[in-house]
Amino acid sequence: KILGLLLFYDMKNLDELNSQIRACRRCRLSETRINALCGEGNSSARIMLVAQAPGETEDREGVMFIGPSGRVLDELLSNAGIGRSEIYITNLIKCMLPKYRKPKQDEIETCSQYLSREIELIQPEVIVPLGYYSTKYILGKYEVNLPKTRADFSEVYGKLFFSKNKKIYPLRHPASLLYNDDIRGLMMNNYSKLRVLKTDCKWFPTCPMKRYWEVGALDRKWIELYCRGDWDSCVRYHMEERGEYHPDWMLPDGSIDEGLRDGLEKR
Repeated sequence: KILGLLLFYDMKNLDELNSQIRACRRCRLSETRINALCGEGNSSARIMLVAQAPGETEDREGVMFIGPSGRVLDELLSNAGIGRSEIYITNLIKCMLPKYRKPKQDEIETCSQYLSREIELIQPEVIVPLGYYSTKYILGKYEVNLPKTRADFSEVYGKLFFSKNKKIYPLRHPASLLYNDDIRGLMMNNYSKLRVLKTDCKWFPTCPMKRYWEVGALDRKWIELYCRGDWDSCVRYHMEERGEYHPDWMLPDGSIDEGLRDGLEKR
């Protein structure tokens, strides 16, 4: 097992990693697959999408998201104003799961080592797990408290988390729309947030929050969750856009922190 881990960390670049993925025989899935799929897209992307596993069409063609789920994904990304070339897309499990069964724990443990290396090489600022298994793995990896039941995972989709220096934005898998069109509006809205997450707030360079953070008066989470995250949910942002007065010590959620003013005056 130790030797296996060392082999993973000998992969110094993405090309080497992808060669290892294509040739992998580390679990039973290699016996039933046609292609082990590597990630695709912009290797310098700010956003990385992590799906569960290839489908039948992807397994046959060796290309990510080209089946029915891929068409839904393209629709969701187009609605968000994002092209595939702007993001990096990969899978938790690199091989097709026979008859679309659930992944087994040992398969996740084995294959997730490839994903961990992808994350290290690409260094995305935002990881977007798609669906239950990818979300459960990524939240666990970055030590975010997991929902108690699978049904409770619906509560984390569309919410931004910051933990262990990484932003995580779980979303429902595009395949969800193939089975339940009633959630189309919700999913369109959640996916549209990717447009926000791909850039920093335009006011960030001059925002008092940046100054408070740089002098150590403000927790970094405020910067990552708002200024460099979901700035569209920032109260300060919208007041700035409307030209409305707001004190420097107003936090992004609209609450007032007099301690920020007092703390800065003492520095």
